[in-house]
Amino acid sequence: MIIRQAEYSDITAINHLAHETWWPTYTDVIPDDQIKFMLEDMYSEKALKTQIESGITFLIAEREDKAVAFAAYSPSDLENHIFKLQKLYVLPSEQGMGTGKKLIYEVSKMARKSRGKVLELNVNRNNPAFEFYKKLGFEVYKSVDIPYNNYVLNDYVMRIAL
Repeated sequence: MIIRQAEYSDITAINHLAHETWWPTYTDVIPDDQIKFMLEDMYSEKALKTQIESGITFLIAEREDKAVAFAAYSPSDLENHIFKLQKLYVLPSEQGMGTGKKLIYEVSKMARKSRGKVLELNVNRNNPAFEFYKKLGFEVYKSVDIPYNNYVLNDYVMRIAL
């Protein structure tokens, strides 16, 4: 498996991975109409291009030349050296193989190179990934309810020292 920084030419692959991972991830967590809306709002090719242009760095994990996962991160609070893991999605067939852990390790390494001291993420309070993050050492920093269009995102903000 290789992990590399995504380029504009990877936007289609990221869009595909988002559609392949969101439905199994969120079907029992949030309503279908919210999944559809958020996929279009955050993972359309136009939205992904805008995110890259805004300074969000995307990483792609490939196995045998096939994209199997992606992560995205950005500085969140430079004064306090906080970076945010914006996204982490792994194909269901790839889960349990260490891919997510390797992506988080790579994001952490890159954040440390940029003087990051904390990596932060949001995870839906009902998402089973919460346990994955806890196993990696992330701790709940706070609970938040974020208005998002006609929805409310019920998240934990989790942090780990880098």
